[in-house]
Amino acid sequence: MKRINILYWVFTGLFGGFMMFSAIPDIISVPDAVEMVSGQLGYPEYIIPFLGVAKALGVIALFIPGFPRVKEWAYAGLTFDLIGATYSGIAVGGFDPAMLMMVVIFGIEGLSYIYYHKRLKLGEAS
Repeated sequence: MKRINILYWVFTGLFGGFMMFSAIPDIISVPDAVEMVSGQLGYPEYIIPFLGVAKALGVIALFIPGFPRVKEWAYAGLTFDLIGATYSGIAVGGFDPAMLMMVVIFGIEGLSYIYYHKRLKLGEAS
């Protein structure tokens, strides 16, 4: 039980940290984020803070105790965000070996989700 909790918090902390560090530049519309999303990918500028706030709320939902349905939606939303970012990058610029980092991020998210459900089965989380 202790091992499951430790692994859950390690994977969730890593995933949440990554997503929050990608959300903050979007929320405050850092010029590099605007250039990448609007300039390179072609999305309108107004979507950038919206996506940043949505990611930040998803991360917060992962760390607030209780609300299991909200956590499920947060995992889903963050997954859609990562899939959309990966697809957009490939559609606009083609495959870049640096995109393989996304496999690691998806893996960490998957492990966080798996251990979240293991905690639920043990009655450790909700």
